This record gives sequence, structure tokens and C-alpha cells, in this order.
Amino acid sequence: MPTDASARPIVLSVHASGGHAFSKPAGAVVRLIENWGVEGDAHAGLTDQHVYHVKRFGPTPNLRQVHLIAAETLDDLATQGHTVRAGELGENISTRNLDLLALPTGTRLSLGPDAVIELTGLRNPCVQIDKFQRGLTKLLVDRGPDGPVLKCGVMSIVIRSGEVRPDDVITIALPSLPHTPLAYVPPVAATHGSVGA
Repeated sequence: MPTDASARPIVLSVHASGGHAFSKPAGAVVRLIENWGVEGDAHAGLTDQHVYHVKRFGPTPNLRQVHLIAAETLDDLATQGHTVRAGELGENISTRNLDLLALPTGTRLSLGPDAVIELTGLRNPCVQIDKFQRGLTKLLVDRGPDGPVLKCGVMSIVIRSGEVRPDDVITIALPSLPHTPLAYVPPVAATHGSVGA
């Protein structure tokens, strides 16, 4: 954990939307509800609320209750000619000073004084991203030695309820070894007990 306060992992911004819009507006606070998601957000619920997933897979456990993106990802997009503000890719929480994509499945993040989430998988970039800004999708998918590397944020479930605000400190608790890298798993797999987003 960094000792320099300016390098501590923090919540940069929080976002919620009651409708299934692509982007989510910023707010002063969001309330996370255990085993539900962000209060008032269209993706909260016991089952996956993603419109495409519901149409294709039917009701499956909601392992996509809270979506996070590192602000550094948006910074990187800016260097490649794409201005993307926090919340515009549909995330609920934007972070700073935390390499979300490097964390293993099952990592727990304490957000502020009360809320705790558990990382379940990666977000799979969808066609809506290119509708938002042409050419953006290919910048959010790298090619690695083991296949595609998805860079569009991470998904999580709420383990403990609480309010989350900008500038809240994030505390990291890694799961027991061996660690499993975060990955995208289609929702149909979740019905058989697999962890995914």
C-alpha cells in the first residue's frame, strides 16, 4: 500500500442511472446495497439486468451489480485522441491509483467507511462503445499471449452495504491463493456456479 497519501487508491467519482442509458451522470454519493447493487441504478437487482444478457440468456445471477473503471484507462484513451469522461462508459465508480485489471477474481474492495464489493469479472466491450465514439472499442481490447485483454473495467457484487463518495479511500483485500485472473464469462456460465461478469 503506498505511503504517499496522494498515491492512495481512491474513488474519483460515482455514477448511477435509473434508465438503461449508455452513460451515467455523476453524483455526490451512491448507496450500495448488499446483494443488489447501486440503489436506483438500472443494473441493480438479484438477476443480471443487462438488456442483451436478459434477451439471450434469460434470468441469471447478477454478478454485474457494480461496474468500475480506472481513471487511468480514460487518461490512456485521451492520449490516443478520445476524450471520455468518467461515467460516460457506463461505470458506477471511477477509481484513481488502482490497477483494477491486475486484481484477481474475488478481490474485496472496501469503499469508504462501510461499503465492501467483491470483483467477479471483466466487462466485455460491446458495440455500444463504438456507437458512443467510433474506433473506441479496439482501444479497449489488447491482444495478449493468451488471447484478448479486455480493458473496459471490472464487475463486482456488493458484499456489505454503504454509501460511497468521491475521494473515499479504497482498501484492498486479496483472496486466498491461488489467484484466478479476472476474465469475462458469459452469464449462462453463472447458472452453473462459475464466477464471471
